Amino acid sequence: QVQLVESGGGLVQAGGSLRLSCLASGRTFSSKVMGWFRQAPGKEREFVTAITWTDNTAYADSAKGRFTISRDGDKNTVYLQMNSLKPEDTAVYYCAAAPPISSDYVPTRVRQYNYWGQGTQVTVSS
Repeated sequence: QVQLVESGGGLVQAGGSLRLSCLASGRTFSSKVMGWFRQAPGKEREFVTAITWTDNTAYADSAKGRFTISRDGDKNTVYLQMNSLKPEDTAVYYCAAAPPISSDYVPTRVRQYNYWGQGTQVTVSS
């Protein structure tokens, strides 16, 4: 069993930055793929980025060049650094964990993740 708790959301002006954190419980953190998804009002949950236990990463086109995912195995924590934020980044951001498939495969679909956090709100004002 894995429990995920996000933090770091808030209100920021366009062009600003935020760093989200996701603390994972359980001793299998190091072998899981950790991902970030987001869901805006009236929209489906969408992939943002993910990182494998070998530090392979994948990013949605909307996140490339602005967002960076990282993980700290000692702290069982995954981070999402978000820079140059835009109003369209406004959403609830969810941390998720997926079972490993291979060292170089990064799952990007919601259904591939079986553990989810409660979400943290990110609001970017124009």
